[in-house]
Amino acid sequence: MNKPVIWSIAGLDSGGGAGLSADQRAADAMGVHLCPVAAALTAQNSVAVDAVFPVQSEQLDAQLAALAQDLAPTVIKTGLLGGVEQLRVVTRWVDRLRERAPVALVVDPVLRASTGASFADDDLLRAYREELLPRATAVTPNRREATRLVGEGCPQQQAPALGVATVCITGGDEAGPLAVDWLQSPQASGWLALPWRAARNNHGTGCCFATALAAALARGFAPADAAVLAKMLTASGLLADATPGAGAGPVRPSAGFITDPGLLPALFDTAPTAWPARCDGPPAVEGIYGITDSGAHVVALFGAGLATVQLRLKRAESESGAAWHTRLAGEVQPALDAAHRLGATLIVNDHWRAALALGVGFVHLGQEDLLALDTAARADLAQARARGLRLGISSHSLWELARAVAWAPDYIACGPVWPTLTKAMPWRPQGLDNLAWWAAMSPVPVVGIGGVLAPEQLVQIAASGAAAGCVVRGLKELPARDWLAAWRSGAGMPLATEPSWPHPSLSAL
Repeated sequence: MNKPVIWSIAGLDSGGGAGLSADQRAADAMGVHLCPVAAALTAQNSVAVDAVFPVQSEQLDAQLAALAQDLAPTVIKTGLLGGVEQLRVVTRWVDRLRERAPVALVVDPVLRASTGASFADDDLLRAYREELLPRATAVTPNRREATRLVGEGCPQQQAPALGVATVCITGGDEAGPLAVDWLQSPQASGWLALPWRAARNNHGTGCCFATALAAALARGFAPADAAVLAKMLTASGLLADATPGAGAGPVRPSAGFITDPGLLPALFDTAPTAWPARCDGPPAVEGIYGITDSGAHVVALFGAGLATVQLRLKRAESESGAAWHTRLAGEVQPALDAAHRLGATLIVNDHWRAALALGVGFVHLGQEDLLALDTAARADLAQARARGLRLGISSHSLWELARAVAWAPDYIACGPVWPTLTKAMPWRPQGLDNLAWWAAMSPVPVVGIGGVLAPEQLVQIAASGAAAGCVVRGLKELPARDWLAAWRSGAGMPLATEPSWPHPSLSAL
């Protein structure tokens, strides 16, 4: 299969640290074909930028015209442009290319070198605001660049002012316990974080991040997922110790970043101060994870040997609060009594406050439920967690996995593994390849869910490395012993799928 083509229109760093050199390293690690287009030449080394020479607009235009004939891009990434004339060459080509086919534009507004040299005057700043950013799909400034573009303010205020649907304001150059970026996208917003790494080879981090985001878009990932991948790749490049000059060495991302669980970031809904603590001890769930809407069925499943069952009840729109709580208690109580009697685990879906009041110690929440929590509810849930409430969280994409990590749950569900009619959802099936990646990358046990209709599918989930597999309708169609035998068979197999690149579970744009 041909690699996706992206263009990087940026500066040539004579020291080999940032600009097109960094872009090429990032593109190679991301598995895309990069066309490096020089918009400016710099005289620099690892210590300082001595001079910047914008490429003549005719020369820049000629480079792009040649590429358009043979290597048309899926995504264009811009870095150091050198001046207003060069910026306008870029905008003209973006418009021309978009007349033929969709082309995403990722803007890395390189306005100042890490050594302090300024790359943008007032005219160029105005051109960015009025001409380039309105065409952008995503923009990736650091905090200082965002301030120059829109003025002072916190990232949550600066991002909307940039006027671009997807904004990632990077903050990894600010020392602290966490390297935190502010993400705003059509899919998700929040603080994307990893533990901060002290490294001298940090020259070109912004270039790597923007190129990785562009490459992820070219590979079909939605912008929020692309930001997760860009964060992972950039952090991977900080592990090397190569510092060939007297100053900072170049970031050197590794293609192996995609299967390094230590690089999976967390997506926080509020500004984080510490990395989430992991839950130590045996897996919270293991084996068959049954789901039913009947308390009596929960009792029967526990009696048949299932160790974990979720009670999933839906409240009718016409159902009054009192009637709902009476029905919920009537379904929960016998199931909870059976769990206590048999040493099994009852999990209640969604209704965590009511479940907690009824004595349930384990709840499951979807991503929509998490996002619906206001400040007070978040605090209450955190307090309940501190007092021992166990929590499972759904996930369907890379950014949802990252958000789940931020809550430090007891398990994370990955789905739908196969197409499912249980609920309407926009997600593409994860397949066994994504499930294997989830299981390898997640810091907590992973549960495979969605479309399991035959015991052979449960065998495959167990052989993917997942801690548990969900069965819903199948528990009413086949006896529990058939499902238990299937899980035992799969759990005894070697891993059937080695984790590699995940595939997108939602359309890119």
